[in-house]
Amino acid sequence: MAASKLMRAIRVSEFGGPSVLKLHADIPVPNPGQRQVLIRVHACGVNPVETYIRSGAYARKPSLPYTPGSDVSGVVEAVGDGVRFFQAGDRVFTTATETGGYAEYTVASEDTVHRLPDSLDYRQGAAIGIPYFTAYRALFHKAHAKAGETVLVHGASGGVGVAACQMARAFGMKVLGTASTAEGQALVMQNGAHQVFNHKEKDYIKQIMESTNGQGVNVIIEMLSNVNLSNDLQMLAYGGRVTIVGSRGPIEINPRDTMAKESSIIGVAVFYATNEEKAECAAALFAGMDSGWLRPVIGPQYNLDKVSQAHEEIINSTGAKGKMVLIM
Repeated sequence: MAASKLMRAIRVSEFGGPSVLKLHADIPVPNPGQRQVLIRVHACGVNPVETYIRSGAYARKPSLPYTPGSDVSGVVEAVGDGVRFFQAGDRVFTTATETGGYAEYTVASEDTVHRLPDSLDYRQGAAIGIPYFTAYRALFHKAHAKAGETVLVHGASGGVGVAACQMARAFGMKVLGTASTAEGQALVMQNGAHQVFNHKEKDYIKQIMESTNGQGVNVIIEMLSNVNLSNDLQMLAYGGRVTIVGSRGPIEINPRDTMAKESSIIGVAVFYATNEEKAECAAALFAGMDSGWLRPVIGPQYNLDKVSQAHEEIINSTGAKGKMVLIM
């Protein structure tokens, strides 16, 4: 492949607000190295973690300049030496990239590339990586959720929320979800929840407790801990677990609430998954694609030149409806 070929890509040269995301039209298309795959990107997922990294507030800082984005889907353009499982023309999605996904082409290590089934389109392929791997890690590796338990997905209408609802339902749990808009609530019910509640209503905690006959819920998948964590501790059943998937700041809680239920608060960071855990999760997700329960719901879509707006909205707009993606 000619080294002179150029592509459009987002570059971040300094940490800061959404305006530091700059579109360049003259970035050289990267070449795949040993056991690497070059992908022509059709879509790339936008995840909140990418805004934290961009702002410089995240624990891991990439060296500047860099291109954000880990969850792409597209078509294999070329493969490096030693690649065994892919060839040019394959439809694929990724769970990580080497050179960044907010671009027309990206290089990914072969072990982070997966085949995209014909049943899913490219936008859906870009909605699998972080959302579904996070939902699986929260439910199974951290909360050790079991069939028959009640799971509350707190903020169920976004990317991780929809994934968690579909997954918990498929694995035999009783699924409760929350969303703040009528559209969001309908979406949650269409994607595996048995019941949905509006977390903007004053008495929604009472409603959830009543729906469990006063027993409380076994597992909470929590997207906005800085608002909900104290309430979560009130809603847990004995031995209940809250998994912290998202938080936008601090919150005051009373530790005694955990003593009353012998409950646990557990952080979730998909970055720490071992290779064994990733392989287990991938196997579960491919089973979900086969049997049909894994079907990402696409929400807002942006072109590459609107990426600053996407970063603004994923953090500041309320009432998520599906997974945000960039379209190349």
